[in-house]
Amino acid sequence: MTLQFTKMNGAGNDFVMLDNRDLKLALTKDQIEKLCDRHRGIGADGLLCVEPATEGGDFKMRYYNADGGEAEMCGNGARCFGRFVNHLHSDTLTMIRFETLAGMISAEFEAGQVRINMSAPHSLKLAQTLPVAGSDLTVHSVNTGVPHAVVFVEDLPNVPVREWGAGLRYHEAFKPKGTNANFAKVLAPGSIAIRTYERGVEDETLACGTGMVACALIHHELTGSPSPVSVLVKGGDTLKVGFEEPNKSEYTNVTLFGPADFVFQGTVQL
Repeated sequence: MTLQFTKMNGAGNDFVMLDNRDLKLALTKDQIEKLCDRHRGIGADGLLCVEPATEGGDFKMRYYNADGGEAEMCGNGARCFGRFVNHLHSDTLTMIRFETLAGMISAEFEAGQVRINMSAPHSLKLAQTLPVAGSDLTVHSVNTGVPHAVVFVEDLPNVPVREWGAGLRYHEAFKPKGTNANFAKVLAPGSIAIRTYERGVEDETLACGTGMVACALIHHELTGSPSPVSVLVKGGDTLKVGFEEPNKSEYTNVTLFGPADFVFQGTVQL
């Protein structure tokens, strides 16, 4: 089977993009894992498929982690998905709405960058003390389409991201599905830097969109910094997280604005 694909990245978080509007593709978990393998496949943090809408959107986004498991949502992937769909329509669209397992998402296009309107965050918890890899960490958590744990630190470059990230990802407090793990440092009021260990990738990635949103909202919770919050990711990009808070700790109109870049197109044998 010969498969046509496009490779994209959003702030260094990279994806295999597939056009499955005709629903002819039915990839297995093993095939998706093989495509995402950086040594024997194309290489990516995840794979996204464009499919027909079934619940009132313009399209449906199917997102799979590098381990082949389907996930609810990916913020950087959603930006890439929006720009990829626009590319399939000769860049004539100004806005699209698409269905995800986390709810309806909208994307708007602006000079090669994409602003997505996220689903409403939920399950916010602040300041849990959890034992992780021999340390007691102060852990905040929120679901921004997928679950995220957030730990604020002073020495971000030297955080043991793999060790602490895996410890949080599989921690009893986040069973049965586990969580993504983020480590953040305040650079200035309204400006943070983060590093993220992603569930399904089982390693640190250069960026994570839903993780950026989680860290920005918790930064606001802890400091009161207003919207938008600037988030610097390991890949070097700075993105903007916007939000409204009509009631305390209740967020609406949550947006993520940043790059969604084409890398290359090709074919691959499955």
